[in-house]
Formats: sequence, structure tokens, C-alpha cells
Amino acid sequence: MASHLILGERSEQTDGSFFEIIVWRLLKPIPPCTHLFKYRLVWIKDGCRQIGFDNERGKGDHFHRLGKEYVYTFVSIEKLIDDFRQEIEKCRDEI
Repeated sequence: MASHLILGERSEQTDGSFFEIIVWRLLKPIPPCTHLFKYRLVWIKDGCRQIGFDNERGKGDHFHRLGKEYVYTFVSIEKLIDDFRQEIEKCRDEI
């Protein structure tokens, strides 16, 4: 399936953690998603994924938070990035 990278960013943080945001625009949705984006957003701290948002074939939109998986309702790329950043801030307060 043809895709076009629309966002590729990695940011090292002062605490040694990093986050990565990768978003592709597709020609067709990846089932069961109905939108035209494939994405992977992840925050890694101490070598472990703390927060991760992604969509994969057969599984759809979802996110991972401190080892648990939750359904995610995709609205837009802007909201996805905002939700990702909000989850990082919540998680920072808990660990």
C-alpha cells in the first residue's frame, strides 16, 4: 500500500526519556480503521514503553499506558498528538 510520511519526529528529553511521533497518509484505510492515517507515537523512559498510540491491521486505533492497552477513538492528527502529550504528562505524575 502506498503511503506518504507526513510527520516524523524524535525528541530526546532532559530526563533521558524520548518520544517519537510517526504518521503516514495512506491511499486506503487499514481495516478496521476508516481514516487514511497509519501512526505510531511512543514515549520511552528507562528503556520501556510508558505510553504508545498506534493503529494496526485487524486491531485498529488503540493506546498503551503503563503496560495496559485501551481502545482509542481517532478524531484527527492534531487531537491524536494532543492526547499523546496529555497521557505523557499524566504518566509522569504517576511514575
